[in-house]
Amino acid sequence: MARGPLFVFGTLLDPELRGTVLGHHVAAVPAVLIGHRVERSQAGDWPILAARAGARTEGLLLDADATALDRAHFYEAGFGYLPETAEVEAGGPVRAVIYRAPEGAGSGESWSLDRWQVSHGALTRATAARAMAMYGSATPEELRFRMPTLRARVFSELQAARTPVPRTLRADIHRDRVQVLSHDTPYCHYFALAETRLRHPLFGGELSPEILRAGFHGGDAVTVLPYDPARDRVMLIEQFRYGPWLRGDLYPWALEPIAGRVDPGETPDRTARREAREEAGLEIGALHEVGCYYASPGAVTEYVTSYIGLADLPDAAEGIGGLDAEAEDIRAHVITFRRLMDLLDSGEVDTGPLMVSVLWLERERNRGRFA
Repeated sequence: MARGPLFVFGTLLDPELRGTVLGHHVAAVPAVLIGHRVERSQAGDWPILAARAGARTEGLLLDADATALDRAHFYEAGFGYLPETAEVEAGGPVRAVIYRAPEGAGSGESWSLDRWQVSHGALTRATAARAMAMYGSATPEELRFRMPTLRARVFSELQAARTPVPRTLRADIHRDRVQVLSHDTPYCHYFALAETRLRHPLFGGELSPEILRAGFHGGDAVTVLPYDPARDRVMLIEQFRYGPWLRGDLYPWALEPIAGRVDPGETPDRTARREAREEAGLEIGALHEVGCYYASPGAVTEYVTSYIGLADLPDAAEGIGGLDAEAEDIRAHVITFRRLMDLLDSGEVDTGPLMVSVLWLERERNRGRFA
């Protein structure tokens, strides 16, 4: 593994993030990497070193010890960045460790630390704290596998803190009044399993006895039920679902609205449109919000935003879709609204988000919203 002085650029110029990653304060001096520019990656809004003649990348040269370097290697591996050595200028030429993306290219647009602070700073710092808590117990490869879902969970937590719900009937009791006695994550892979011993305020004013709770900790989700007002048709998708299979359902293929996880930094409406293209090759017009809700608040953190999306649904809209990279095998059905209500009455519609969306659509359709 490469060792030596460490040159940092991009997000690690943020002192709070750098301290979280390295574990302690590390002395730093200004330094310059010649022949490169920090650009926004073509693949997304993160910094990437792009070779550019005559360019200069200003950063910091850190006098990092072996532990700090190892922590930095662990963190950067979570994003697929690899260490290598390069010559930087810091009062003279110095060979230093830098991190370079193994693939991808710069977009030609300069990456901005100030813009990152506004759009991604809080998310990145909070995610880094969770990631570095795994240092010493997870491999860099495990961190890289977990990083997308880790970021999604942290993004969900930040959104929950930013958007408190109204409290006109429900108790105005802040989460800070819950006493946490212990909190563990015995499983962390595609989702995390949390286990907490706690005491919470009772409606009578006293505290509950110590109780043990466990739950599935995941990111937020979106559903969109496409509706064609001109033809009075909807699109349902069908796919194999692990939950019904695990329960023992004899026919574990479920009818659902189009659905997907909200990517960190993405708005729910953008997720809805992206998922419609990915799952059904469908372009959605106007989106009508059905509601935002916990599907199973007793044990699952997932917070769902459901939409009705107006779309053109000819017979040709049916077919097989989904992303091979996500092992999706999705069949799209285009049916009349009357057929949809028959499926609801018969029990063939048996997933919560679809039920919620169908009932909302029935109400608003009867009110003339889509006339």
